[in-house]
Amino acid sequence: SATSSFFSRLASGCTMLSTVPKLASAVRAALPSPVNGISIALPGSSSMGVCGAPPACASLSVASEISPCPSASLATKVATHMTISLDPSAYSATGDSRHSRVALIAGPTASGKSAIALALAERTGGVIINADASQIYADLTVLSARPNAEEMARAPHRLFGVLDGAQACSAAQWAELAKGEIGRAHEEGRLPILVGGTGLYIRTLLDGIAPVPEIDPAIRAEIRAMTVAQAHLALTREDPESAARLAPADSARTARALEVARSTGRSILWWRSQKSGGIGNEISLAPLVLLPPRDWLFTRCEARFEGMLKEGAVEEVRSLVARNLSRDLPVMRAIGVREIARWLAGELDHDSMVALACTATRQYAKRQYTWFSRQPPPAWPRWSEPVNNNTEEIIEILFQ
Repeated sequence: SATSSFFSRLASGCTMLSTVPKLASAVRAALPSPVNGISIALPGSSSMGVCGAPPACASLSVASEISPCPSASLATKVATHMTISLDPSAYSATGDSRHSRVALIAGPTASGKSAIALALAERTGGVIINADASQIYADLTVLSARPNAEEMARAPHRLFGVLDGAQACSAAQWAELAKGEIGRAHEEGRLPILVGGTGLYIRTLLDGIAPVPEIDPAIRAEIRAMTVAQAHLALTREDPESAARLAPADSARTARALEVARSTGRSILWWRSQKSGGIGNEISLAPLVLLPPRDWLFTRCEARFEGMLKEGAVEEVRSLVARNLSRDLPVMRAIGVREIARWLAGELDHDSMVALACTATRQYAKRQYTWFSRQPPPAWPRWSEPVNNNTEEIIEILFQ
């Protein structure tokens, strides 16, 4: 069905035992402080959502409320058992169960994903694979917050800046590229480490994609000319089940559902039930979702944009504007591009440009935060503390 995705299967197939008093006491005594609220995951269960992991990897795990740095409160319940070894030699043996393992560091923009991925890559000899829709474009070095040259020299990085901005990269195209890089990393005996905040990319890679045929251009043009009210009314008549699931003001999804129904003669819900190509059942996934405090995150977003302006963002946008690319291309819709372009054109003063870009960044971070709070399986660990200079502690806790 449309809901039987890898995400939902993973969530339903994983269990956590909350209380085993004597064993919990023993583990608590053996762990360094501060550790609190311990629960135990026994062999045969998976506290991390890595379903199907070999029994040898499921011996014992501890879910604890952990302070990642001395000043932080005991806040985040995470599980220490992941099917990731910090020993680089663990990934060199072909045929080993680790040969299908993939790490995933996901979360909203500015949450600290890149720093954790780099620390993990350095510890394991892994390969960092981009899962961010903006960082794939060569034209967005600064505004996408792509790792700098020094960081990229510390570990292999893949799918960063590999496409020209004149191209539009779909989730399906990215997933195919990512599959290739994951396969190459495994062939080289390295751990693939996916890092990014584009939830659609991650879901498509794991679940696959619905094989919807190309939409008739005439039908698409006709529907895009409708108001959202007209499109939703038409969808109610032609695909009532889809219409019932969509808010009347959701223009993009309503138009998509209607064009699919008219062009293919089938509901978009039916097409979604036919998803294929996902690798979720072929890999042992070790995920981590970063959901730090919102006030800390939004402060980071604003400070980072102001830093981008000093590091070449204006020149980056000036070069993009000079190419006269379509405004509909993803590279032209990236946060900061439109605002800086308007400032360069004299439509905004500097302070207004900064304010609008920071507002757009916060709104984007909020949407990502909501997505990663609700969409991944509950069994996936969430790290809810700030990520500052504690990346080594985080990977020691989560990836031992």
